[in-house]
Amino acid sequence: MVNVTLFKQDGTTAGEITLNDDVFGIEGNESVVFDVILSQRASLRQGTHAVKNRSAVSGGGRKPWKQKGTGRARQGSIRSPQWRGGGVVFGPTPRSYSYKYPQKVRRLALKSVYSEKVAENNLVAVEGLNFDAPKTKEFVKVLENLSIDTKILVVLEEGNVFAEISARNLPDVQVTTARCASVLDIVSNNKLLITQTALSQIEEVLAE
Repeated sequence: MVNVTLFKQDGTTAGEITLNDDVFGIEGNESVVFDVILSQRASLRQGTHAVKNRSAVSGGGRKPWKQKGTGRARQGSIRSPQWRGGGVVFGPTPRSYSYKYPQKVRRLALKSVYSEKVAENNLVAVEGLNFDAPKTKEFVKVLENLSIDTKILVVLEEGNVFAEISARNLPDVQVTTARCASVLDIVSNNKLLITQTALSQIEEVLAE
């Protein structure tokens, strides 16, 4: 059984909660995590690189000089690749770098990184993050109450708009939801701050 301390928004303890062993208590698979991170980083590439080949550069409509009799090498166009200003051969063209692993592999990677955070005591569970209005100062107080002063990923339940807006402008704070948290997001931050509702949503999805 995996038990973690449950905190209130003001930093006081609200008891303990038991997490699903199949999600937060497995032995991590580093190879799968590595592969999934590579795929997610590849998907972030824009792939907008491009060069002009000989058909795209301007000019070169006529033959530079006659085929024979000049003593020079024969040339058909000044936009051939060997000419300065000519087209580029086999240059990069716009394309997508994204690729995906099967769903079971991605889920195993998520379980692995969540379990690692729990094992390292870097998962902070909170009853809820409730704000009457978007207030960054109020979220700073929450972090101070929970003694969090490092790079952190805040995982919220769906629809908690005020908490999201309150946290997203802070340096070293990244905000996501339980259903959108990625392996790359989790490993890129030192700690996880997760609401109790978000934990239930994560278990609901990954425990299947």
